[in-house]
Amino acid sequence: MKIALFDPENWREIGATLARNKTRTFLTAFGIFWGTAMLTMLWGGANGFEGIMRRNFAGFATNMGAVFNGTRSISYKGFNKGSYWNLTTEDVEKIRQVAPAIEHSSVVNSRSATFVYNDKSKSGSAMGIEADYTNIMQPVVYEGRFINATDVAGRRKVAVVGRNIANELFGSESGVGKYVSINGIYFLVVGIAGQTSEASISGRVDDSVILPSSTFQTAFNWGHAVGFLIYTAPQGKTPSDNEAAIRRVLGSVHSIHPDDERAIGFMDISETFGMIDKVFLGIGLLALFVGAGSLLSGIIGIGNIMWIVVKERTHEFGIRRAIGAKPLDITVQVLSESILLTLVAGVAGVCFGCLVLGVADKVTVDPMLGAAGFQTTFTTAMVIVGLFFVFGTLAGTLPAIKAMKIKPIEALRDK
Repeated sequence: MKIALFDPENWREIGATLARNKTRTFLTAFGIFWGTAMLTMLWGGANGFEGIMRRNFAGFATNMGAVFNGTRSISYKGFNKGSYWNLTTEDVEKIRQVAPAIEHSSVVNSRSATFVYNDKSKSGSAMGIEADYTNIMQPVVYEGRFINATDVAGRRKVAVVGRNIANELFGSESGVGKYVSINGIYFLVVGIAGQTSEASISGRVDDSVILPSSTFQTAFNWGHAVGFLIYTAPQGKTPSDNEAAIRRVLGSVHSIHPDDERAIGFMDISETFGMIDKVFLGIGLLALFVGAGSLLSGIIGIGNIMWIVVKERTHEFGIRRAIGAKPLDITVQVLSESILLTLVAGVAGVCFGCLVLGVADKVTVDPMLGAAGFQTTFTTAMVIVGLFFVFGTLAGTLPAIKAMKIKPIEALRDK
């Protein structure tokens, strides 16, 4: 004896039953289809939105901190309120010695400048950095190389030109090996670089000319002055872990009151990224909540339709029971309709959602960074279909049990 679930006649009968009620079948299937599609698109859309946002910080250290000089807000040891002090190279070396949580660090000096090559000129920002800068803000080198430790130690008159400035000065020619004038001082171009992120440290690399920090100080008469110090914290630490030690050493050297928080400026990028992570978590939870609502509405639709089916076919079930059909046969038949609708419409909905996400991924692709991530993994898609299958089956269980409990005599009397 064939099991009803695997009986071809049973499935042909289910198909005929669904075909007799085309409108009802379509509306039920569409509810399931739209529920799975919405859940797929919302989940993948949240991932894609996060990918687009994070692309703005590509190559930018998320655990970065910075320290810079400010103005005194408290008079102390002969220095009046409002007086200014300078961060120096010596200060930076002391900070590196006493700060407990610094992994990479680089001074950053910056000033506006005019860049000239032959008869072409361009205004922008001249930046002085150390070799460790590339471990904090990862540039993209299009030609040549970036500033290295030898350049800094030897005070070499070399420069890395930002891509936008290079396009203005050199056009289609290669700029590497040429000399560019920066405020009347000539530097050998050793590289053309840019950056992928929109976030920047004292200006985007594309619109700047990068010099060794030591050369910058000499060329522009900065002496030992430093614009600011950027650094990253090692794994398990935060940039703010260095604040107390840095305040102590700078306060001692520059006679800053211990309670003067405005005199020494600090920045902790990790706090900002922590807030961004919370925003993305909230978006993900919202997408999950809305998708779960779509899932629930589809499941309720299946349950309601199955109740109607059982009510309409009560007389038929009575006849079946009277001629020898077992309660299990009736139960399997009702559940089979629920399973068929759930699987077909659910798989179609997930496929449609993945198609839409694929189109969105193609539209938002970045030549440098690739796709944003508008996609759902195969495992996630299977989980969505599995959820609909399980809950859709459960939704059809109660109507199936009701059909199983129908007594033949009562069912034959039903009109």
